[in-house]
Parts: sequence; structure tokens; C-alpha cells
Amino acid sequence: MPRRDTRIPGPVLEAVSFRNTRFDPSQTRFGSLAGKLAAEFGYSADLLGDPRLLQLLRLRVAQLNPCSYCLILHTEVATKIGIPSVVIAHLPSWRESAMFSGQERAALAYCEALTIFNQERFAVAHEELRTHFSERDVAEMAAVIINMNLWTRLKLAQGAVPFDSIAPSTDEVATTDADEPA
Repeated sequence: MPRRDTRIPGPVLEAVSFRNTRFDPSQTRFGSLAGKLAAEFGYSADLLGDPRLLQLLRLRVAQLNPCSYCLILHTEVATKIGIPSVVIAHLPSWRESAMFSGQERAALAYCEALTIFNQERFAVAHEELRTHFSERDVAEMAAVIINMNLWTRLKLAQGAVPFDSIAPSTDEVATTDADEPA
């Protein structure tokens, strides 16, 4: 099956800039390796899965970890691909909602079980996910979730802090601008 063109139109992070307050990830090859993973499974990757679902998973990982860079980026991307703001705002309480489909609920449970790993909970979430999705779909979702977990931890470790690019902060703690998006 050919891949769909799921690229996000227009620039992202239009009004926010980031500073790395701890280290510059380009000091090792890890930063470029993470960039390659983002190119394959990040928000602008050309994937077969449902763009809404994959973006909800990215945003949920950002909420769970909690990464300012990823929260801002993936909230903006979710809005750009047409996910209503009320759904985005309501994502942390998805279990208490009828706004998410059965497939989305299974994927969100899997996302949480993989991000906050518990062997028993993960096995149950995986089995439920397989009642809704093919093995290829599960593999793609796992890759998206793992990519997001890598990026949230990288951004947290490097100290990627947001500032309003229209009225930048006077605190000069930056080492570099933030690098590749997840």
C-alpha cells in the first residue's frame, strides 16, 4: 500500500522560540540520530496510519513526560491537521470521555502503557489494541510512541525552554536554538 502524504502545511512553532539551557545535542551523534528517527516517525513523516490518531499519541506522550517543547509543537500540529481544540484540551481525561472512538481509546491506553511501562498493563493494552488494528498498524504506532518518548526525554535533558519570540526573555541562558522537531 503506498504511503499517504501526511506532511503538515506551513511552519510550526510560529510564535515561540526555544533555548537549550543545559547542553547542545549536536555535541554527539545522538542529536543527528534522533533527527533521522523524527524524519521517519515524527509529525511530518509520511506514514500509513490515521494522522489524527498518530498526532493524539504524540501529544499524549508529551503530556505524560511533560515536555514544553513537545507540548507546544504537537498542540500546534494537532490544530493544523484539524483536531478540534476541545479534543486537544480534553486529551488528558480521555478515559472520562465519549469524544474518542474505541480505536483511539485502545491506542491511547497502549500509548500510556508503553510510556509508563508496566509489564501486566502493557500486555493487556497490546491485546486490546490488536482487536482494533493490524500488526503493521501496531508497529507503526509503537514507533511513533517510542520516537516521541525519545524526543521528550532529549528535550527535557537538553533543557529546551520556550520563550515568546516576539518579546524574548532577558535571561541569557541559551546554548543554542532547539533542533529538529519530533
